[in-house]
Amino acid sequence: MELIGPTSQSYISQRTRLHYVDWGNPDAPPLILLHGGRDHCRSWDWAAEQLRADWHVICPDLRGHGDSEWNNNGYYTTIGYVYDLAQLIHQLDLAPVTIVAHSMGGNIAVRYAGLYPDNVRKLVAIEGLGPSPKVQSERSKRPFHDHWTDWIDKKRDASARSIRKYDTFATALDRMHEANSYLTRDQAEHLTRHAVIRNEDGTYSWKFDPHLHAWPMDDMSIKHQQELWARITCPTRFIYGADSWASNPETDGRLKHFGTNASVTEYDRAGHWVHHDRFDDFMAEVKAFIGLH
Repeated sequence: MELIGPTSQSYISQRTRLHYVDWGNPDAPPLILLHGGRDHCRSWDWAAEQLRADWHVICPDLRGHGDSEWNNNGYYTTIGYVYDLAQLIHQLDLAPVTIVAHSMGGNIAVRYAGLYPDNVRKLVAIEGLGPSPKVQSERSKRPFHDHWTDWIDKKRDASARSIRKYDTFATALDRMHEANSYLTRDQAEHLTRHAVIRNEDGTYSWKFDPHLHAWPMDDMSIKHQQELWARITCPTRFIYGADSWASNPETDGRLKHFGTNASVTEYDRAGHWVHHDRFDDFMAEVKAFIGLH
């Protein structure tokens, strides 16, 4: 029998309608695939197709992304995203759940696993620990007020700037491919197809909220993040691309804040999107790591 594609579902969190796709197989163990910043849930389609036979795969669109609603005030915080993930797991009764997450999604999932260690069975985070210690150190040298005035300037810029429009789908596709040269043309086409919306004038724009470019500074401290990292009890795999801008926690010292169940894999010939850049090898590792036993 031919398998059908995912179904679109929604749930309410913080008075906001959030979208997710459900790949069926509800009697199988639950698996959440969580995308990164300015991405969307359909970027996991290739992975979900390989995992759906053994798992109940659920792929959320983060608020302000994909087909989820935007915040009216354009104000997005990491803890707000953690709450959304907690609500999804709670409302669908998914715990204990396995999570595979990328970038900002990884940061969200890691924090959730620290807050609710009993609710996460296994965790894979692709470049999901946020700014490196070096970047954090450089930021700390700037006066506190500078960070906030920069944020206000970015918010004003986002409010004043018209949403970016592309005259043709092909132009948007070129931009997607430019952002990650490791993508095949077919991969870029699929990602772009689900990343854009057709405007009334026939042009194309990205679905994500432009205010996501203005990230607020009121995040939890590094010390408190490290306390959450130490609370994670499930087997955890961090995955990094050797050609990425992200810093490997095994070499920058962050891995020491996790327990003995945490490990790191680094892929050559891969940038920030390891799950696209080295798909076959990535899937082999994930399948072996998350297992079913």
